[in-house]
Amino acid sequence: MGILTNKVAVITGGSRGLGLGIAKMLSLEGAAVVIASRSQGPIDEAVVQIKSAGGRAAGLVIDVSDSQKVQDLAAFACRTFGHLDIWINNAGIAGPYGETLDFSPDAFYKVIQTNIIGVYNGSRVAMSYFVSQHSGKLINILGAGWDKPVPFQNAYASSKVWIRWFTRALAGETKDSGAGVYAINPGMVLTDLLTDVEVFESAKSRLDRFPMIVRILARPPEVPARKIAWLASSATDGKTGLEISLVNPAIVMGGFIKEGLRSLFKQPKPPSIIKMKVIPPNRS
Repeated sequence: MGILTNKVAVITGGSRGLGLGIAKMLSLEGAAVVIASRSQGPIDEAVVQIKSAGGRAAGLVIDVSDSQKVQDLAAFACRTFGHLDIWINNAGIAGPYGETLDFSPDAFYKVIQTNIIGVYNGSRVAMSYFVSQHSGKLINILGAGWDKPVPFQNAYASSKVWIRWFTRALAGETKDSGAGVYAINPGMVLTDLLTDVEVFESAKSRLDRFPMIVRILARPPEVPARKIAWLASSATDGKTGLEISLVNPAIVMGGFIKEGLRSLFKQPKPPSIIKMKVIPPNRS
């Protein structure tokens, strides 16, 4: 019996990367999982993977920036598995790396629509269920920018600090409801959100050391997914507003020591997994 046996969880952006890692971990802990994403093919593949491992899974194509589609997702979860206990707002996009003025308005708005409006829509829908049933766990994903400004990642980083304060405020507003509201910063995670990088021409040289940083600090999705499963469990009952960061000095120091030893003993660098697409600025 897992720590989430008989629970039903929705994971937005759940067909790949960290979202898929979360879905698999929650399934291993006994939850039925509902995967939401923009494309049917990746959803079908993720559902097959989870079912082939003995789990219960279903999926629905939605755009998290569409409030009606998000309501439909919650209704689908209840219709498919009977109830709703856990909601994880994981869907997010990074946008290109570079100066804010190089973004076209459409590119900047796209990040805001997914990362901010998507989290608002998911939180509002999930909490309408959880408050009325006096139970449930809402988990929002933080990231770079949650604690300080991040130049050259202004769209993404600013969205993450918004999520942090939005989540804290929501937890305060609903603290006596029986529902739990939580935030977690998973740190650098080895997914295509991290490794497939669009960068404006003018900022490309700033990423020369990025492959080394990823090598030092990035961890597989299973690491944060395990902590997220714990957050979703009864272990956090009565602890609404809990905020966790998986970035700490020990992890950073350990990564740099490992890299230093590799250099000291002249071991070859592993091949870079970073895929970089250079794009022109859009200042018109």
